[in-house]
This record gives sequence, structure tokens and C-alpha cells, in this order.
Amino acid sequence: MNIPFYGRKRSQAVDTVLVVPHDESEDELDGSDEENEEERPINEGESDESDRDAEERDGELEEDEEEQAYIKAKDLNLTWKTGRKSIPPVPQLKISLPQATEVKAPIDYFRNLIEDAIENIVTQSNLYASQCDINKPLNITFKEIERFIGIAQYMAVFNFPKTRLYWSTAARVDCIANTMSVNRWETIKRYLHFSNNENHIPAGQPGHDALFKIRPLLTALKKSFNTVPMHEMLCADEQIVPIIHNFEVYTGTITRAEGKPDIGASGNIVLKLCSVIPTNQSFKLFFDNWFCSIDLQVQLEKMKIHSVGTVRSSRLPNCTFTEDKTMKKKGRGTFEEKETKFEGVNLRAVKWHDNRSVHLLSTYAAAYPTTLVKRWDKKTQKVVEVVRPNIVSIYNKSMGGVDLLDSLIALYRTKVRSKKWYLRLFFHMMDVAMVEAWLLYRRDSTSCGVEQKEQLRLMDFKSEVASCLCKKDTLCRKRGRPSLSVQAGLDLKKRRGATAPLPRPHSAWTA
Repeated sequence: MNIPFYGRKRSQAVDTVLVVPHDESEDELDGSDEENEEERPINEGESDESDRDAEERDGELEEDEEEQAYIKAKDLNLTWKTGRKSIPPVPQLKISLPQATEVKAPIDYFRNLIEDAIENIVTQSNLYASQCDINKPLNITFKEIERFIGIAQYMAVFNFPKTRLYWSTAARVDCIANTMSVNRWETIKRYLHFSNNENHIPAGQPGHDALFKIRPLLTALKKSFNTVPMHEMLCADEQIVPIIHNFEVYTGTITRAEGKPDIGASGNIVLKLCSVIPTNQSFKLFFDNWFCSIDLQVQLEKMKIHSVGTVRSSRLPNCTFTEDKTMKKKGRGTFEEKETKFEGVNLRAVKWHDNRSVHLLSTYAAAYPTTLVKRWDKKTQKVVEVVRPNIVSIYNKSMGGVDLLDSLIALYRTKVRSKKWYLRLFFHMMDVAMVEAWLLYRRDSTSCGVEQKEQLRLMDFKSEVASCLCKKDTLCRKRGRPSLSVQAGLDLKKRRGATAPLPRPHSAWTA
């Protein structure tokens, strides 16, 4: 589980969703100076894999004051032993993953994710408009909200600096302007609402919810995302698929998960997000050093959820590794492994030195079997082989999903301006749902044997969905006097019958 960081000291709510902030740690371990690297497995039978190692910068990160107090108060009294050169068995997923039998239309993927949310938007928007002015009802419908969302998705593709330009004479976009008038668009945006203001509890009083204005929308989207079949994050071609199954919006306070012990802010949020994962099925979870701790991995293992993550050395009490300077003298590829047992759970910690030293912790992965990766050595000006532990290979192969999701969203982000913070969050969640729909479409297309070059790109997919949302049960109205289509004109001519010959001009008679 890889979750982006949006800043620890921000006091205002962020418009970028998804979960809790984390520190400057990163998802991949890469100590290479070369972009394209090759690796050769040491043991026979191991397949070649592309190396996506990235530099680990977790060694000297500052801890939060709250977390420092938590670590000092936690006395685990662990005894670490030198790891055995053994290869632990890899837990196999106990449930079978569903395979797609057909590829649905793009609009079906998107509508399945937002359909429940639209019903609530229609009700609350009409209610809010009547609360503002009982004499001016909004009278918005389900289809009109769909067209509103479709226009917003078109705007993300065209990316004009101002929304009124889409209706202007100089820069008119027919697929938008013919769907809805600019006045209606702005009216809907003004009254777009998701909850009843009369039920709002002011800040500072018991029961106050910082996300009150948009909580129903987030709840509906969570329900839709949870209906997506849970599956491993790697496809057959080992490409990461960043499909969301659960998310949380950061509001500054992280409480413990229901029915779980308090293991600190970073661990509590992981346990909350894991509530949708079926237990006792041997799922695997991956996270970086802001989240990873002994307590977290032990709690996950009790749920039969196995995990791997980079970890800060301060979270490994009584675990002593060789100093960084000594490992640097030994050369790149030097590593050490320690193991311990806590509350009946076996834990393995590995320290590996590439460009820098990194610590990793796991309940199922170990240092062996190792592989060789090629690195560019600046001193000798040649490519050298570096030993890489297996736990690093597993971590690199499975991390980076949220970073990939963020980059896909940023390609065609909806940039509709609004002073209302919850509208910015609404448009962001629509972008998230669009990317998720595209990823599901790609997954089903791959399962059904559709070649990648024949699959819709994200921009084409988004345009197709927007077109369906805008044109559903809607006639494209043109500006000025309406005219008949070409086919309708031909059909009307056929019904008129043969035309009578016109009389000859008077000049022809006199000639």
C-alpha cells in the first residue's frame, strides 16, 4: 500500500484526496545512476525481471513529536538473531481471482462507480436550491447531473483557462455548448450539494465532521470501489495496476481502527484501509517507512495479511546493524539480515547498502535468494554487478501504484475554479473514478485477449465517456433557427411526391 504525502504541517484541508500524508520517503529503492539496467538471477530457474530500484532516503528522516513519544513509551524487549541463509516459503493466495469474459462499453465502467453518488447529488442539490430561495427551484434531474459531469470531463481534455470560453464565439466547443447552456451550467455548479446543511454540527462541538459537506459522496464512492473484485496488484505482464479498493481523506486527526489496538497514527491508518481486505486469505501488503513498524506488521499477520515495507531504524528496537560507513567501505551490495519473534509472529529485518543504506522489514520475505543487478560505477567508469536481496526485489516489484495513479489523474485533471472547497474535492473524485474505470477496462481487455494497441488510451476513453454522458437522451441544439437533418430532409421530399412543372417566363411567350 503506497500512499502519497501532501505535507505534515498544513492546517487547511487539501483538495487532493486519498489518504493520509506521509513523509518524504519513497516507494522504490534505486541506487543506480543508469536509467536502463539489467539483472541476472543467481539461482537457476529464476526469471529475469526489469529492475526498478530507487534510492531510499529514509535514514535520517525526522520523526513527528507524537510518534517520538509513542516510540519511547513502547518497550518491546526484542531479541534479534543473525538471519539464517534460508528461503522461507511464499504464501499463496487462497482465493481464486475472477476473470473477465467480456469487455463492456466505457460508459458502463464509469457509470457503475458513480451511479449511487448521483442519486444523492440530485436530492441534495434540489434541497439546497430551495433552502436558498424557495421561489427559484433548481429542478435538476439525474440525466442533467450526468451531462454536467460529462461537460466537466470534456473540459479536462480541452483544458481552457476559463469555463465560459467553451460557449464563446471565438473558442466555442460544440460538444459542450450544444449539451447545456452556460447559464444552466453555472447554476448547477452554484447549487451542487451533497448533504443537508440543516444537519451540520459546528466545529468544536461533539459529533462535528470536517468532511460533512462531502461525506455522502465519499461514502458512495467507497462502496463502489469496494465492489471491484480484490486482486493482486500485478498483472500477468508484471505491470502495476493502481486500482483503489479503499481511501481516506486526510483531516488532521487519525484515530485507531475500530476493534484494533492503538499503534500510532501511521499504523492506525493502514489498519483502517485494510478493513476491506478479506482476512485469512494470504493477501500481501506493501508500504513505505512512514507506515511500517513492528506493531503494524504483527497486527496484519494475525489477520493473515503478509507485508513488506521499508522501515526506519528507530522502529527496530534492540536491532543492531553494521554502521553505514563500514558497509560503504565493503562496497555496494553489502547486506545483513536479522530475525526475531514477537507475539508469535516471525519478523525479518534486512539492511542493504547500494548508493545508500536502507532497512526493510517483512513477515514473509527474506534476503535469500539474492540476485545480481548491474550498476554504473562512477569511479571505475564501467558497469559492475551488485548483489540485491530478495526482499528488495519483492518490494520494488509491488510498490509505486499510488504514484502511478497520481500521474494518470494529472494527465487530464478537471480544473474548474470554485471558492467552495468541497467542489474541488468533487471534481477530483470524478477524475479518480474516471481513471479507475479506464484501468478496469484495460484489465478486462487484457484478460479477453485484446491487444494493447487496440485498447483505448486514457484520453480517448475519457472523451468517449463524456460523449455518452452528454448525449444520453439529449438532442444537440444548435444556435439560431433549428434545421432538419440531411436524412430527414430527403425523407420529407420523398413524401411530397413529384413536383409540378413551373410555367414558362412571360418573356418566352413573346419571343
